[in-house]
Amino acid sequence: QVQLVESGGGLVQPGGSLRLSCAASGFTFRLYGMRWYRQAPGKERELVARISSVGGSTNYADSVKGRFTISRDNAKNTVYLQMNSLKSEDTAVYYCNTEIWARDYWGQGTQVTVSS
Repeated sequence: QVQLVESGGGLVQPGGSLRLSCAASGFTFRLYGMRWYRQAPGKERELVARISSVGGSTNYADSVKGRFTISRDNAKNTVYLQMNSLKSEDTAVYYCNTEIWARDYWGQGTQVTVSS
């Protein structure tokens, strides 16, 4: 079955960096686009970044453009989110997502807290 497992979250000071990873299994990873979402307390889940299957084209939310980079390693079935220049408003649970045959699959999420 499809599984997405996020890792790499934690506590970081403002201006710091983190790299999130999402290990995928149960499907042919290289054939599917991947996305990172986040959800802060009391807010709706929002799309942060996405990367296509073929060609690896990327898109970002305006709030993270220039600071976050999404990438994928098809040999390792893993998608990454490099987060630089972190701000307190980046504090959220970050989720990995893919859509297969019109069905959404989600990981369990990883907490990112930006605080001094």
